[in-house]
Amino acid sequence: MAKQAPTAISPTRVEDYPEWYQQVIKAADLAEASPVRGCMVIKPWGYTLWENMQRVLDGMFKDTGHRNAYFPLFIPMSFLEKEAAHVEGFAKECAVVTHHRLEAGRDGKLVPAGELEEPLVVRPTSETIIGAMFAKWVQSYRDLPLLINQWANVVRWEMRTRMFLRTTEFLWQEGHTAHATREEAMEETLRMLDVYAEFAEGHMAIPVIKGEKTESERFPGADITYCIEAMMQDYKALQAGTSHFLGQNFAKASDIKFLDDQGELVHAWTTSWGVSTRLIGAMIMTHGDDDGLVLPPRLAPAHVVILPVIHKEETKAEVLGYCARLAEELRAVTYEGRPVQVEIDTRELRGGEKTWSWVKKGIPMRLEIGPRDIAEDSVFVARRDKTAKERIGQKRTEFVATVTRQLDEIQQVLLDRARTLRDQHTRRINSKEEFYAYFTPKNAEKPEPHGGFALCHWSGDPAVEEQVKNDLNVTIRCIPLDAEPEEGKCVISGQPSRRRVIFGKSY
Repeated sequence: MAKQAPTAISPTRVEDYPEWYQQVIKAADLAEASPVRGCMVIKPWGYTLWENMQRVLDGMFKDTGHRNAYFPLFIPMSFLEKEAAHVEGFAKECAVVTHHRLEAGRDGKLVPAGELEEPLVVRPTSETIIGAMFAKWVQSYRDLPLLINQWANVVRWEMRTRMFLRTTEFLWQEGHTAHATREEAMEETLRMLDVYAEFAEGHMAIPVIKGEKTESERFPGADITYCIEAMMQDYKALQAGTSHFLGQNFAKASDIKFLDDQGELVHAWTTSWGVSTRLIGAMIMTHGDDDGLVLPPRLAPAHVVILPVIHKEETKAEVLGYCARLAEELRAVTYEGRPVQVEIDTRELRGGEKTWSWVKKGIPMRLEIGPRDIAEDSVFVARRDKTAKERIGQKRTEFVATVTRQLDEIQQVLLDRARTLRDQHTRRINSKEEFYAYFTPKNAEKPEPHGGFALCHWSGDPAVEEQVKNDLNVTIRCIPLDAEPEEGKCVISGQPSRRRVIFGKSY
């Protein structure tokens, strides 16, 4: 039996997927745990990735008429109490500030003093505080629509954390809008869902399914929650973005009223929508391999790394000069609205060590350049969508002329791979026995990747959701928006059903 080639990441995805995920983050130098429980430090390579996401999304928001603002981190507890379903949904996750100063105690240690008249909740989400401001800003139908977005951090007190996927503090954007009519608010809700789906597929290279959440999975206080769901390489679902039609619930709680064009005083219709640094986790789990991170070029912190090959001191100046000139040529090329981002790695490390560090960081393209390459005015090119040892020689002028096409090829390869994996692990299931077999691991002690998305009939009975969640840790991920009506029977209860929904395990 042939010996398996070693991988840069240990364990592999098949051996231990959760630990593989943590090791990829470490090897790619994306983030690390902080001294504060449940929080992370996002390091420059990871934060630049987030900045690139921000840049693209911010442009998409502004193209649809939204403007950025900023609202307080602290929310009076009474604000949350105004919307019963909302406070119930977030109560267990709230961090609360009760004092405003510290004093030295008898033992010399600092103790809280100066109790606040009203406790302040550290922002878990901003519907209530933004609603209070909207109530001041909206007086007439002429003030509508009000289209606001903010980039911020939020705190949700999580018991079990995992970097990027679920942390006590995380970064996100949250859009909040107010409208004169139900129809306008619903149109906005679906428009922003489309923006998220376009971003996920067009920039993150992650295929997603647009759908509606069931009542049990709905955002607390919303009338309707829509989502985009993606499949990770362990066949679990990840909710990559949500858009909520809030109806008039928060408008009534915050007293957002306006005079309509008939002179009637009525409540506004509101929406909210958001994505977070969880998207970085989604990219790791969608594209990463057993050698580390794999980044879609349209969001990568850098597109190309140049690795000078210097064996003798007398060739050093020539090689570094050639690399610097090539870097400037590449930076003069525009890719997806920004110059091609180039790194030159001049660290005094062994060649293999340098190469593997960039493989693990997921940079799309690596160039090796030594005296022989300079003599032939060529470069050795390696692409991250191929195996680490695959390299081809290209003339320098040819590489510069084709760099954007090659980056787009990598982008498309990643999207196609992810879509193929999702399609291969999506099954139409019509019997309870097959359903349970699909989601039951063969090895209970060390569950290997199993299951996937199950397209099944569901009658709408919430008891079915509760049953499969308790038995299998499976939930209804969404009711697909593009699903055709279809008569059938619920896969679990046998009750009449008119549609299929997506069941799956999730993060």
